[in-house]
Amino acid sequence: MEFVASPEILALLFLAALAAGFIDTLAGGGGLITIPALLLANVPPVFALGTNKLQGSAGSMMATLMMLKKGLIDIPTIYKGFIASFIGSVIGAYAIQQIDMENMRVIIPILLVCIALYFLFSPQSHMEQRPPKISDGTYNKTFAPFIGFYDGFLGPGTGSFFCATGILTRGYDIIKATAIAKPLNFASNLGGLAVFMIGGKILWLVGAVMIVGQLIGAYLASHVMVNKGKKLIRPLIVLVCCGMLTRYLITI
Repeated sequence: MEFVASPEILALLFLAALAAGFIDTLAGGGGLITIPALLLANVPPVFALGTNKLQGSAGSMMATLMMLKKGLIDIPTIYKGFIASFIGSVIGAYAIQQIDMENMRVIIPILLVCIALYFLFSPQSHMEQRPPKISDGTYNKTFAPFIGFYDGFLGPGTGSFFCATGILTRGYDIIKATAIAKPLNFASNLGGLAVFMIGGKILWLVGAVMIVGQLIGAYLASHVMVNKGKKLIRPLIVLVCCGMLTRYLITI
């Protein structure tokens, strides 16, 4: 596809990706910024989704590397969940081309409301590590591929979903849950990206410019998360969920 973006458009998409990378690293939901930005730049919807996966993969990769560097996650703990999330996303990205999306207009707002209410009205329960309700193996066979499927199918809020389920089912505190969500989200981004690449639905120049913004935003946010994460992540997750909920309600 031929799409020529002016320097001004590329600059705005760079800034949108920077903001999205920052928010995505802390709370998830960066697609709430980048997908509308791409659509406003007159990028066709399917190319907007594919290009968004490209730049989103770069941001989640940076966040994952920073979490590994800071010792907040380790490969033996997350590699099975990584694989499960990747496979789920590949299936989801394929399914989006086959399934009517109307039913998702009902399901997604309900999920977003539940996550927002949980973080809003449970201010202390997620601050400390608690005993897990399910094992790593069970999580990797259920929640990881299901959320990965959602990311390949639609996407916005994936990081928040991984974070919330880590707290609810594995007993993680909010810092650990957010950290572990990064590689799982990276895997789901890669799975969706692979499908869009095969289909030739990516604008590489636009994606490259946005990747730079994503990397800068994710790098900055990874430092904020370690230093002030417990105070900042919870309200950001609530705001992101409310923002996405508003967007879905407007489009219904």
